[in-house]
Amino acid sequence: MKYKKKEIKQGITLHLIDAKGFKTNLVAVFLSTPLKRENVTYNAMISSVLRRGSMKMPTQEEISKNMEEMYGASFDCGIDKTGDNHILRFYLESINDKFLPIQEEKMMKASLEKLLEIVFNPLLENNSFKKEYVEQEKLNVKRKIEAKIDNKARYALERCMEEIYKDKPYGLYRFGYIEDLEQINESNLYEHYRDLISTCKIDIFVSGPIDEQENDIEKMIEQNESLINLNERTPEFVKTLTQEKNQIQEKAITESMEVTQGKLMIGLDVNLEDSKQKYVASVYNGILGGSATSKLFQEVREKASLAYTASSSYFRHKGNIMINCGIEIKNYDQALEIIRKQLEDIKQGNFSDEEIENSKQGIISAIKGIEDEQDTEITYYFGQELTGEQISTQDYIRYIQNVSREDILNIAKNIYVNTIYFLKD
Repeated sequence: MKYKKKEIKQGITLHLIDAKGFKTNLVAVFLSTPLKRENVTYNAMISSVLRRGSMKMPTQEEISKNMEEMYGASFDCGIDKTGDNHILRFYLESINDKFLPIQEEKMMKASLEKLLEIVFNPLLENNSFKKEYVEQEKLNVKRKIEAKIDNKARYALERCMEEIYKDKPYGLYRFGYIEDLEQINESNLYEHYRDLISTCKIDIFVSGPIDEQENDIEKMIEQNESLINLNERTPEFVKTLTQEKNQIQEKAITESMEVTQGKLMIGLDVNLEDSKQKYVASVYNGILGGSATSKLFQEVREKASLAYTASSSYFRHKGNIMINCGIEIKNYDQALEIIRKQLEDIKQGNFSDEEIENSKQGIISAIKGIEDEQDTEITYYFGQELTGEQISTQDYIRYIQNVSREDILNIAKNIYVNTIYFLKD
């Protein structure tokens, strides 16, 4: 067994990853629910409040103490967007049972119990969340929202995505909105939590050298009291499938802020005819701006000396390529002109076999590195869970290797500029 998944209940899935090269277990719980304007701030608050304490570990100090007693285990959580889904992520990393100084100890069992306790058995007072924790976390979430502008490159990317997906789920900010925090209290937040865990898609991942523990882990999960109390559900989540995009009139947005360097973001729509074209889009992106040998890096940064940074990233769950350039503000028009030329050059076939191969090798290197980090491997399999496609890394590499020049030319004709966003002083 390298990877195995098993439905515990309808809507609740266990994923086992036998990561032989590690001495640690990484246990993760993902709660997936559709991105909605009315819920996005509540979800961010749930993630923050749950980390504060559970019924058996009522404070962060108690959680930390439990982690220390587990030979320095670590707990963390966060929130993210994947496609049109809001994902609440919870992780616990601990030493694997094989490497314990006292073999009678059962660290896998403890890890599963502690993490599931935090997620599904939160600290309650009067059938609500603890008021003190909710009020404190409202301030923490507010600070996270306000800190959005601190990283200007990240802010520009978020703003460009907001404009591309204006009034659509993916345009929502993952930490929510300050104006929503005022109406949240310990009672309605707990009501939202109960609704969330009754309807969301739940994925439990266990990664580590677990080949001999497979049956034991399944029993631990099936017998866990927190999971026994959860209902079956037809889970509410959005499959991240290939979506047809219609060419739209491109728009340009300019905003001013106190910046020393202009941030130019260009959002491209990638119109895929079928899911296999995702691999072609990855190779296209590598040629455009995915590496130090790419057209954007070479033409905009190296030859024209117009940018401090010049790159592109492929957001495959949404079918977008985002071009990112940090430039002198006065160089905006010239940089934009050269970027447009690179898009046109690829469309006209002005790229070499060497550029194709460099792009493929960069992607293949990244795929081979998936198994080097337990959380990266979990993210890989979770992404497939949301698409409904199961593809081994070997098949992934083969699909990349099989991308042809003709494939790239075909997809280049279906890539359009959606939004140009420029942050200047």
